Amino acid sequence: MEFINGVAANRIMWVSLLAWLVAQICKLLFHFLVDRRLDFTILKTSGGFPSSHTAIVCALAVEIGKTAGWASSVFAVAVVLALIVMYDAANVRWATGEHARAINRLLDMLLESDASTEWFGQKIPNAKLKEIMGHTPFEVFGGAILGIVIAILF
Repeated sequence: MEFINGVAANRIMWVSLLAWLVAQICKLLFHFLVDRRLDFTILKTSGGFPSSHTAIVCALAVEIGKTAGWASSVFAVAVVLALIVMYDAANVRWATGEHARAINRLLDMLLESDASTEWFGQKIPNAKLKEIMGHTPFEVFGGAILGIVIAILF
């Protein structure tokens, strides 16, 4: 029972998860405003505005700072973690999406130019790679602002 009470009272965790949830709902709403259709699959995909990964780690860092102190070592760890997540979202995962786009174009060209579905004895896959994996710097910035604001407000 102590475990359940501890988890239920863990403000840092709940505020961080709230930031993630709000970011996901914002993605759904922004997608609706752009495409004029409600697509709930947006809630389970990565990428888009704002970055929910960034929102959750920024809210986590701010909540830890508020709770443990801005000079605490645990706050420093949370800030470094947030920076790693934001760098990964905007650079590493963005590059992965760009690579997927290029590979998909190459596969399309191979399948269109050759009647054969084999290349060097290997079957050419017909499935597309997921292209939206990362975030633009703007999407990461939006997630950071959202996470910080939610942590400050709650």
